[in-house]
Amino acid sequence: MVELNRRRVVSGIGLAAAAAAVAPLLGASTSAAAGGSDPDALLKAGRFDEAARGYEEILRKDPNDAHAARQRGYVALLSNRFAEAEKYLPLAVRLAPDDKQAKQWLADCYLRQDKLSAVVPLLRAIGKEPQAKWYEAVQGQPYQVSVGPSGRVPWLSMDPLPVVEASVNGGPPKKFLWDTGNTTGVGLSVRMAEEAGLRAVSQTKVNGGGQQSMDVFFGVLPSFQMGDVEVRNVPVSWMDMESPHELGTEPNPGSIGAQLFAHFVTTLDWVNEAFIFRPRTSGQARAVRAEAARAGSRPLPLWIDHDIPYTRGSVNNSGPQVVSINTGQDAGRAGVMALETAKRLKVRTDLSRPMYGATHGEIHKDYPCYPDETRIGPAIARGIYWAAAEQMVDPTPFDMLAHFGHTFFKPYAVTLDFAEMNVYITGGKPSS
Repeated sequence: MVELNRRRVVSGIGLAAAAAAVAPLLGASTSAAAGGSDPDALLKAGRFDEAARGYEEILRKDPNDAHAARQRGYVALLSNRFAEAEKYLPLAVRLAPDDKQAKQWLADCYLRQDKLSAVVPLLRAIGKEPQAKWYEAVQGQPYQVSVGPSGRVPWLSMDPLPVVEASVNGGPPKKFLWDTGNTTGVGLSVRMAEEAGLRAVSQTKVNGGGQQSMDVFFGVLPSFQMGDVEVRNVPVSWMDMESPHELGTEPNPGSIGAQLFAHFVTTLDWVNEAFIFRPRTSGQARAVRAEAARAGSRPLPLWIDHDIPYTRGSVNNSGPQVVSINTGQDAGRAGVMALETAKRLKVRTDLSRPMYGATHGEIHKDYPCYPDETRIGPAIARGIYWAAAEQMVDPTPFDMLAHFGHTFFKPYAVTLDFAEMNVYITGGKPSS
């Protein structure tokens, strides 16, 4: 009997997945840019700055190239360079009014800036009426952030996945999972939504992985509080499926994901088992950079796709490539890579022990594997347990080497600087 990891089904359906999950397509091949380099190929290889220059060269020669405009806007969106994205993506929409992907990325651009009034017509134009009604129902400024004197929120437990205590609408504290690979801001169970007195403003159906479909409901949460950090007016989703709590049999009241973290300069401190939330300002970004420099940590790039954070890392002798910071990898694994990647990089893999689960509504099969070395900047792990997946289920327009998870980061503190779009890693000794 295949036993599904139902938490991963839940975590894949949330704010960005419900509002923005259109599989990114590169479309028709773009003509070669100056120097004979194809910007589509550069984008796929994760060479984003070079791809941007290639698309700009195409647009200098042909300002009406809709594909180049769309792709150039997407590259800017990866780094939250909103002014650039708002230059190129509207141009792509004007040049190709039927291009749903250009409209989706433009909606994502406005969504990340909490400009919901601009998001609504774009979602309607691509047939996402439930999501359009959701954001239309938000009255006033969404994600109103208040950070108290400490901004520090302790974790209640570390394993099998970290758990934090949070209060919904001023109610009693509940144990929430958190996961940077979870595209929700705050996702709730049906029971928690009912307890908080939430009203669904719209709903849709999604594939439930082994089930025919599940109902997903959308609403607006007045208050979500962790310690002395409060976020008000939060778009939330919940679904008609209860999932078991990671620490036992009680229902999981909900989860916290990357969309919420992106409203702060967020430190995930495995060493001291706590969050540190700072306001998302340039001043806080400078302070974090200075702290990291004193600890000997240099900035790494931070990119966002479908609200999941990415940076550069390596497996064995791969060299630096795009990887995700996806902390929801459970069952003790340090991360997940494609089986074909494991074979190519000569990662020791035990094909006699298949493991089954479900992510984003899709059943998958993995195998235990043990890379000699995995690395993100100064964070290194040698010979620890990973998983090699027969099929990776997170489509991106670029090649992604691996998902780095909770167990990999245990000796470290990781700061996701969403103000200046950098990652800093400090502390710890290499895992082995």
